[in-house]
Amino acid sequence: MRIAFIGSSLVTSYRNGSATYCRGVLRALAERGHRITLYEPNTRERELHRDIPNPDWARIVAYPVDRAGVAGVIDKARSADTIIKASGIGAFDTLFEASLPGLRRPGRSVIFWDMEPAVTLERVRGDVNDPLRVLLPLFDLVLIRGGGRPAVARYLKLGARACVPIYNAVDPRVHHPIPTDERFAADVAFLGDLAPDRAPRVVELLFAVAETLPHRRFQVAGSGWDGVTLPANVRSLGHVRTADHNAVNCSALAVLSIARTPMARDGLAPSSRMFEAAGAAACIISDDWPGLASFFEPDTEILVANDRSDVIDHLETLDAARAGAIGVAARRRALGMHTFVHRAALVEAVLTRTRAQPLEVRI
Repeated sequence: MRIAFIGSSLVTSYRNGSATYCRGVLRALAERGHRITLYEPNTRERELHRDIPNPDWARIVAYPVDRAGVAGVIDKARSADTIIKASGIGAFDTLFEASLPGLRRPGRSVIFWDMEPAVTLERVRGDVNDPLRVLLPLFDLVLIRGGGRPAVARYLKLGARACVPIYNAVDPRVHHPIPTDERFAADVAFLGDLAPDRAPRVVELLFAVAETLPHRRFQVAGSGWDGVTLPANVRSLGHVRTADHNAVNCSALAVLSIARTPMARDGLAPSSRMFEAAGAAACIISDDWPGLASFFEPDTEILVANDRSDVIDHLETLDAARAGAIGVAARRRALGMHTFVHRAALVEAVLTRTRAQPLEVRI
């Protein structure tokens, strides 16, 4: 199958939380024999913060970020069997979403892939004039990065023809155990960009804990934290390249996983960072959300915290031996059920079925 994927950059994870997810799914699809062309905006940040070279399993087309560039992408996408528009490109999203369904033909499907479904659904719910309300029914299929049955039901209510969750996962060739690195030694590490709807939860589960445990070492990695006043025992690492994820995850006693508020509320939305930490056999302390136990078993494969006191209790009773056992169990579960090989098999089945059952175009 020839797949045209129109999304944010594949070659940099800077302020691009879906990068490792897209890399993992698309690489696994390529290894199943599909030909992938990825169209990404040619921005200054793309080269400044590149953390992988162009992969050999996909053709990368960087287009100018203007209307002519968008028109060129739409024209070139006609040669594909399946056209996928990812959410959150950051430029001309609505233009792409309004134009691409016009390319639907028998044997050629057009898919909308939502990288932050909980955030999208909250936005659309609060705005009756949101363009996606009109555009969503024009796509053959909606794929979502999380949310489970409740999110599927909400997309169908908005007019989606079909909706299938494709959850985050791990690529064990990229995220795996390595020796500890003193540069990143800490009791607790958190990897995640500063986001307004997650910041209060980071304050509660990381910064407040650090203030209560001044003898412990904490670190936060991601964009945006450099401008935040941090407790004295919290170190900001700034943006961490994908190549250093394993070092951060393997050098802390525990890795904190904190969902953004809409995702924590709706549930069934394990983050990329959670699976990356599991791949590295890190001991994860996660905030609680509906469906967490569907992915990792609490107390055995993951530690769960409802508030700061839970995080403190976990840290006060956690030693290297127990942390190591929990991390190994999490890695075992991830490799057995949650790799991108598993996800790609589902994507392939869904896309094949969608192409075989073309729907009438109504625009």
